[in-house]
Amino acid sequence: MNPRVAAISGRMFSALRFRNYRIYVGSQVISFSGTWMQMIAQSWLVLELTGSGTALGTVMAMQFLPTLFLAPVGGMIADRFDKRWLIIGTQSVAGSLALLLGIVTLAGVVELWMVYAIAAGFGIVTAVDNPSRQTFVMEMVGPDDVTNAVTLNSVVVNAARAIGPAIGGVLIASVGIGQCFVANAASYGVVVIGLLLIRRSELHPSARSKRAPGQLREGFRYAWSTPILRTTLVMLAIIGTLTYEFTTTLPLLSEFTFGAGASGLAAMTTLMGAGAVVGGLVVASLGAPTERRLVRIATAFGLAVLAVSVMPSLLGVYLLMPLVGAASVGMISVSNATLQLNSDPQLRGRVMALFSMSLLGSTPIGGPIVGAIGEHISPRFSLFIGGAAALVAAAYGWSRLRAIVVDDHVGATGEQPALSATR
Repeated sequence: MNPRVAAISGRMFSALRFRNYRIYVGSQVISFSGTWMQMIAQSWLVLELTGSGTALGTVMAMQFLPTLFLAPVGGMIADRFDKRWLIIGTQSVAGSLALLLGIVTLAGVVELWMVYAIAAGFGIVTAVDNPSRQTFVMEMVGPDDVTNAVTLNSVVVNAARAIGPAIGGVLIASVGIGQCFVANAASYGVVVIGLLLIRRSELHPSARSKRAPGQLREGFRYAWSTPILRTTLVMLAIIGTLTYEFTTTLPLLSEFTFGAGASGLAAMTTLMGAGAVVGGLVVASLGAPTERRLVRIATAFGLAVLAVSVMPSLLGVYLLMPLVGAASVGMISVSNATLQLNSDPQLRGRVMALFSMSLLGSTPIGGPIVGAIGEHISPRFSLFIGGAAALVAAAYGWSRLRAIVVDDHVGATGEQPALSATR
């Protein structure tokens, strides 16, 4: 093998040399395939029950609204307790919720309020689960490989985006929506088993934060007073609110713009996931994140979504979805690694809770807005707004981050970095 190719390949998959991470990421392939399958099925169930884009946006809001309010508490919990057992607990509850939705759907008694209530339950679980899972990656591989591990994890999520909707589309067409929820419930069990197999002796546990008054305020104050953290989180909030609304915009685009139904939605999501896998592998080989890379990816993301919004044919949309997926995973991976590498270890859980708030918790604000726009004006216009929002975030990031350089020392220590002006 060419030495240069071998070196790139080694960097691309460096985190996989850790046994614990291999087990974890393997279980995530199955779990996230089930999650994406459920997302497709849930969106289609809401459309069947209501035919309303606003209702579709609202159910997404119900699922992510708890993250907006409870993520700081979840981050504080992640900083205080054993993350592995926290994740075991959250995954068990999430599996039970998926099973409940499957049962009421298969029994033919499902109503919209039930979907709302179960979606809200998932949101509460996510508020604790997300910061725990995000920071647990660092404990499995250590600071030197966290960028690679985070990116590979994003690759897994998006590989699942290619697998899950394809399976979900087949199940919806052949045996019905309810089976998707039951299959997702089973996938959570795989994660629990994987976590139980992890060797505690091979972990790199972060120092736990002790219970003390004012810890929530401390997390907010720390993130806001650290320029690179603040800027990254604001960019994510803008993009999370209006751009990462694909579970609302793509079903509307498929059904009402192109009349392609569930199969068209599954194809769009699958192609987006396939592009994200390729894009994620490229990002995984690049090493530590930089502020310029973050801005460039946000710009590419915005341009790709804008292009989708004006495509006159479904084929054109299909051709562009891999680019949207590649930019999407790049944005998540680079911002995630930037936040983790620039956070004090004892505050990392709270910082990553703010990551969840910015990326997921902003969905309750944007979901109903883009859903209503898609229903009453045009799904294309909803996507156009999302693309424009990503460009606004890129412009903001460039104006704020061009004066910041992350000291390379953070890649080796994981401690709070020194910042200096760019020249």
